[in-house]
Amino acid sequence: MSETRLSFKEMCARFDVTPRTLRYYEYIELLNPEREGRSRWYGPREVARMTLILRGRKFGFQLEEIRQWLQMYESEGTGAQMRTWVEMADRQLVQLGEQRRQLDAAIEELKALRDLTLKQLGD
Repeated sequence: MSETRLSFKEMCARFDVTPRTLRYYEYIELLNPEREGRSRWYGPREVARMTLILRGRKFGFQLEEIRQWLQMYESEGTGAQMRTWVEMADRQLVQLGEQRRQLDAAIEELKALRDLTLKQLGD
C-alpha cells in the first residue's frame, strides 16, 4: 500500500469510527473512495473530507449540511465555501449558545433540588 492511501480498516482506525459509519458516509455521498475489486482505498482527498465531516459533527452540524458544504467546493470554489462556512458557523454558535443556557438552567435546577433534598434529610 502506498503512503497516500488508506484501506477501509485503516480509515476506520485512523478516525476511530465503526465500519458501519464509514459505509454510511459513502452511501450518503460524503465519501467516495477508489475501488479496486472489493477493496476500498481512501486517498488524501477522502482523508481531508473525513476530517471535515467529523469536525462538523463535533460542532453539531447535520450530515446533510456537511454534504452540501463539501459539494460547494467542487461546484462553486473555495471562496463560496468559506463564506457559507462563516454563515453556518454563525447559525451554529447561536444554537450552541441557546443549548448552553438551557443546560446551565437545568444544572442550577438540579443543584437546587439536590440541596433541598439534603436539607430535608438533615431535619
